[in-house]
Amino acid sequence: MKFDSEIINKEDFKVIRNNFFSLASLKIVTYILPLITFPYLIRVLGVEKFGLIMFAQAIMYYFEVIVDFGFNLSATREVALNANNPNKLDKIISAVFSIKFILLVISFLILLIVLSIFDQFTDDSLLYYYSFLKVIAFAFFPVWFFQGIEKMKHITIINIVSKTLFTVCIFIFIKEESDYLLVPLINGFGFMIGSVLALYYVFIYFKHTFVVNTFVVIKHYFKESAMFFLSRVSVSLYTSSNTFILGLVVSNLMVGYYAIAEKLYMVIRQLYQPIVQVIYPYISKSKNVKFFKKIFPVVIILNFIGVYFLWIFTPEIIHLIAKETFIESVKVFRILLLVACVVVPSILIGYPFLAALGFKNEANYSTIIGSLFHVSLLGVLYCFRLIDIYNVVYLLIATEFIVLSYRFYAVYKHKLFHIY
Repeated sequence: MKFDSEIINKEDFKVIRNNFFSLASLKIVTYILPLITFPYLIRVLGVEKFGLIMFAQAIMYYFEVIVDFGFNLSATREVALNANNPNKLDKIISAVFSIKFILLVISFLILLIVLSIFDQFTDDSLLYYYSFLKVIAFAFFPVWFFQGIEKMKHITIINIVSKTLFTVCIFIFIKEESDYLLVPLINGFGFMIGSVLALYYVFIYFKHTFVVNTFVVIKHYFKESAMFFLSRVSVSLYTSSNTFILGLVVSNLMVGYYAIAEKLYMVIRQLYQPIVQVIYPYISKSKNVKFFKKIFPVVIILNFIGVYFLWIFTPEIIHLIAKETFIESVKVFRILLLVACVVVPSILIGYPFLAALGFKNEANYSTIIGSLFHVSLLGVLYCFRLIDIYNVVYLLIATEFIVLSYRFYAVYKHKLFHIY
């Protein structure tokens, strides 16, 4: 989008542009590097072991949601609103990290209980312990801080370094099927390095200090983020839950086929995150609806064009990634492309728009309603023994459509597109 002084001032446009290109570079590297390793891992470990690793990652995602507790949204907004108040930022940073540490301890205790009770998890307990390393790193990776101060260049460099290291180590150390346990171990240490470097920037480069907050302050930030946490939990119920449920019901082989398609779909979904991450703090401060109205149709059109070409070349893409054209992965990915047509406008309407303008409840309620619908229908499919990789994805389309519809209704109800 070209600079237009009637819509956005030159300095804000420059900040958004620079942050967007930093985040876009990060997302490209973040998802290109795994696409390089996936064919290798599938070939060396086999689809079944690859499916088992993806199943473990799906479980860890729940713990990531717990330790994040919605701070990637709530803390980002708080940091953005107090970017010029160092003392206030110290309190925010310290409160967020304190809460995350407590939630991390609780998450690990839950993991211990699950691994000791259920035989299905006990047999591969080391895989889940190693996978939890990423949760630890995720808890202390302050992406919300860098988003809030709108300085994403630093975090882009950190992520590229850590993920490149992970990719190189995969090719060096993974040589046969028995090496599958090294995958989450390498992944975890890669993220650990990134978190340590990010903390260096926060406390050394930007010279922030960890302060001991009162219980009242910590409780305040906990309550502020609670609704965002509930929203994230709801989203996980109709995204990562699919892999989890499939892992319980169908074979690891079918989970592997599904995981190949889902990973490709997540690449598409995550490519739009830079737009969300740079717009959210800006609109939170400026309330610039006119700017959002200009970029929204552009992104939607580009998304449809991208989906069209990906649909045409799906078999070739699957073959490129898996070194074999798995017909199950092809079918699932094409259905997920239809999901992308719904989810992209939904993402844009949600947090960089509704929540940034102060209508966070509407953005959050939409995901809660969607998750209730999704879980209910999953229960019906389970009772009638109809859960398979195709029905789960069809259900995902319906769920995302409900979320989008609710968000559009909220925009219409509050006449947000009529502000300018």
